[in-house]
Amino acid sequence: MGHVTALSIGLAGALIAVGIGFPLPWMLGPMVLVTLAAIGGAPVKAPLQIRKVIMPILGVMLGSGFHPETFEQIAEWAETIAYIPLFVVMAFSAAFAVYRFIGRFDPITAYFSSAPGGLNDMMLIGAEAGGIERRIALAHASRVLIVVSSMSFIFWYFFEVRSTGQSTQSVGFADLSQQDYALLISCAVVGAFVGPKLRLPAAQVIGPMILSSLVHLAGLTQSAPPTAAVNVAQLVMGTVVGCRFLSVPISEIWRDIGLAIIATTGMMFAACLCAILVSQQTGIDIKQTLLTFAPGGLPEMSLLTLAMGADIAFVATAHIIRILLVIAAAPIMFRILKIRSRY
Repeated sequence: MGHVTALSIGLAGALIAVGIGFPLPWMLGPMVLVTLAAIGGAPVKAPLQIRKVIMPILGVMLGSGFHPETFEQIAEWAETIAYIPLFVVMAFSAAFAVYRFIGRFDPITAYFSSAPGGLNDMMLIGAEAGGIERRIALAHASRVLIVVSSMSFIFWYFFEVRSTGQSTQSVGFADLSQQDYALLISCAVVGAFVGPKLRLPAAQVIGPMILSSLVHLAGLTQSAPPTAAVNVAQLVMGTVVGCRFLSVPISEIWRDIGLAIIATTGMMFAACLCAILVSQQTGIDIKQTLLTFAPGGLPEMSLLTLAMGADIAFVATAHIIRILLVIAAAPIMFRILKIRSRY
């Protein structure tokens, strides 16, 4: 029943956030209220089974952002992607300095806590390398929470974008035809099955996203995700993020969140710098480049992009490349640095 309690608290948080005009209420409201409930010891449990259903749906949503005209933007995409390695190095270095020299984490825990992406992978690889798994997980959960919250308020305060449905046209379930539903459900089911077989990162999202993008690029459907489905996805993802703080001592939570705020500020500075440079060189709207480089999780940043009405294909592709780069390079660099430290 813990997951029902968590979702109920999350729904209450969403409704409160909507009522008071909170930015991105359907994600931020549940995230904040469930986090407070988890820290306070409430009997909440992450709705992971529901999340398994939501993730393929999210992948289909991301794929719907691709369209035949997408290829006309490849040049702009290439210039943006070229900055991703620079961003990863800058963000990684800034966070490592915080966790190692301010937080006094051991080198292994500090290293895997500093990666700007790949929460589950960094937690598992870091634990196998001898790091403290709970601290690595808490560092990444805090990063996602802080990035989504800060980006929501940045868009609310500076760009006056408040919530889902205000930046994009509302889409109802009745707006999709039976053919649209058949195609999109097939993408979700087949992609969720094939993705893990191909060992894709975030396979439950990327598998359906690839199939959905192919369907949309081929022009077989141009349907947009229903607004209600986006809101439900945000509710579930916000609740899951909040539940990550369950059963962690309050003293440890506040200390590590404080460190995460400092580390994430360094990451966000790197993201803002790269976003400004790309925007100046390509003419892409600064709102979109900020979403592109913000070091949040793929599901959370994708939902944020949908809510803000930005180019989901562009942003999601950049985040996937960032996560792939982190997952591929972080273990290799760790082994190189570990070998060099012996001499």
